This record gives sequence, structure tokens and C-alpha cells, in this order.
Amino acid sequence: MPESVRSIGGAALDFEDVLKWVHLLGAAVWTGGLITLAALVVALRNAGADRPMLQAAARQFGRLSWTALVIAVGTGIWQMEVIGYSYADVAVKLGLVVTAGVLALIHQLTARNTSAAVRGAIQAVILVVSILIFGAAVATFG
Repeated sequence: MPESVRSIGGAALDFEDVLKWVHLLGAAVWTGGLITLAALVVALRNAGADRPMLQAAARQFGRLSWTALVIAVGTGIWQMEVIGYSYADVAVKLGLVVTAGVLALIHQLTARNTSAAVRGAIQAVILVVSILIFGAAVATFG
């Protein structure tokens, strides 16, 4: 791949820039989706949506969010190789990503057998951890 992909406003956009952009897009879809889903579930419940409708929305969100997380993690690992970030540089962020992913998986696997309050609490923790990932990234990489 050529060093400079194209020029935007006179500035060269190189492969590292594209990689960072795709990484941020995946992270934004993951976290933004959590925020959107939280608001959407409340609105659907208030409108009288039944459980099957909420489950359908959750399944569709799951497809999108897991894809976004895989993209974010994959491009994050790729950035470590291409840009040269060390594991020490990303240890806190990586720990938070693993925590968010594990919590999301637990939530997905147990949602059918837990109350709405428990599901909401787990979703809130996942959202907070996901926001902390952005904070760790800003603190580490500016």
C-alpha cells in the first residue's frame, strides 16, 4: 500500500491515519450504539413494546455491536504492529476492552433469564466501561 493514500486539504492521508479512523469508527459505533440502545429501550417500553419486540431490537444491535467491537479490537492490534504501540502503552485500555467484551457476552448469554432491572444494570456497567475506554485512549495517546 502506498505511504500516502490521498490528499485532503493539502495534507497527506497515510495508512496509519486510515487505520486510526477505522478504529475510531468501530469504537464509536460500539459506544454510540450502547447509548442509543439504552434510550431506545426506554422509549420502546414506554410505548408499550412487548418483550419479543425488545428482543428483536437487541438481536439486531448485537449483530452490529459485535462487528464494531471486532473491528475496533482488530484495528487496535494492527495499530500496535504498524504504529509500534507497546502493550504497556495500551494495558489499561486493553483491560477495559476485555472487561467490556466479557460483560457484554455475559449479558447476551444471561439476558433471557434475568430481570429487566438486572439487564439494565449490566448494560449501564458496560456503557460506563466503554466510556472509560475512550478516557484511557485520550489519557494515553492525547
